[in-house]
Amino acid sequence: MPQDREGLWATRVGEDTASVRNTPFLQDGVAEGDVIQFQTDSNGVHWSVQRVSASGNCTIRVLANPDGPLGRDPSAVHERLSAFGLGGEVFSNESPLIAFTVPADANLAGLKALLTQGEEADVWYYEVGCGTDEWWGA
Repeated sequence: MPQDREGLWATRVGEDTASVRNTPFLQDGVAEGDVIQFQTDSNGVHWSVQRVSASGNCTIRVLANPDGPLGRDPSAVHERLSAFGLGGEVFSNESPLIAFTVPADANLAGLKALLTQGEEADVWYYEVGCGTDEWWGA
């Protein structure tokens, strides 16, 4: 579900660079903690140009199957994944998509196994918005 634009929280770390401070819901290829280069338009809006450095974190998005055992309850998804210490945000009440930041030091193999089991059991759907070599190799 990548989109053309998404507003992200960021903290400036250089003249034209900033560190992403929230989990992207819609953008692929970026995770919380990554440093991006930006350009500023004539209205003062900053636009990401490219990722300058990776944090090692991953972005995973999970949407509970509304007909599954968790219904549309994002808190139930958070509870099922709580052992992995993930930070996450819910997109909206109407669209209870959860974007999770997976820390670089998380149990990636265990998380991938649980996410895959949940998808196979129709509990949820998940996608990787930003994966590291460690994620793909786990």
